[in-house]
Amino acid sequence: MNTPIRIGIVGYGNLGRGVETAIGLNNDLELVGVFSRRDPGSVITLNEATRVYPYSDLAMDRDDIDVLVLCGGSRSDLPVQTPELAARYSVVDSYDNHAHIPEHFAAVDAVAAGAGTTAIISTGWDPGMFSLNRVFGEAILPKGESYTFWGRGLSQGHSEALRRVPGVADGVQYTLPAEDAIARVRSGENPELSTRDKHTRECFVVLAEGSDADTVREEIVTMPDYFEPYDTTVHFISAEELARDHQGMPHGGFVIRSGSTSADTTQVIEYRLALDSNPEFTAAVLVAYARAAARMSRAGDHGAKTVYDVAPGLLSPRSAAELRADLL
Repeated sequence: MNTPIRIGIVGYGNLGRGVETAIGLNNDLELVGVFSRRDPGSVITLNEATRVYPYSDLAMDRDDIDVLVLCGGSRSDLPVQTPELAARYSVVDSYDNHAHIPEHFAAVDAVAAGAGTTAIISTGWDPGMFSLNRVFGEAILPKGESYTFWGRGLSQGHSEALRRVPGVADGVQYTLPAEDAIARVRSGENPELSTRDKHTRECFVVLAEGSDADTVREEIVTMPDYFEPYDTTVHFISAEELARDHQGMPHGGFVIRSGSTSADTTQVIEYRLALDSNPEFTAAVLVAYARAAARMSRAGDHGAKTVYDVAPGLLSPRSAAELRADLL
């Protein structure tokens, strides 16, 4: 029997809990424990047998970890933690600030390549699964246009960024796709759509005591990359309303490539996700790429990687022979 791949979870919020659950569904994976900046005694895991360690333990070059799955936020956690930890461990993250992925990749690669570790960044569903489908669409239909629509759903990364705004006690953000724009794309029209044409963003915010609503709203709607490019609506609600109406985490979306292969043909490729739980699905993708990271590291394929650099077969617990026989 092959030795299980040993995984550590860094950070334990919704995503960390999802990773804990996903590891339990895979017989070839083993959870070493959770590493948290909080007091380990205050972290209540889904499985009472899961060990919780202080984040500082990762500075000791532990030899019982094959891959770390990083579950922090993209705004301030991952830009620091991913390169920091890639100096000692192979890692996987879900960094999702699209505009800054190239610089995040460069920072991580500079460390991982020198340390002889494998760091797969920006996994999840977008970036991640949607990224793969965008490149498939362009490669197969070079004459055409690609469109990505998100939602309606709760965005973890944007909600985390929202909660970091001074004066915000708590809050969530929903992404809403424009149905008329989706219909035009599916018809093969290939319309020119701006960022604002395709989506809107809706925020539900609990104000911190003594904070000014107008100041907080302005800080949110002008946030570069996250909210400024979109028509963003901010609703101020009570903590009770947030707990009652906004605890679910659905999400999803579409990647559509519309193009032609000859003068009189229209071809449309569509990939769709409909998710009951955004963090659980993102966690499941992270865990599949953790398997790939361990295999690539063992093969000496080091440095920073994205989903474009990982062969699909490396994601599966099944052998290459089984995949050829059963899925090809």
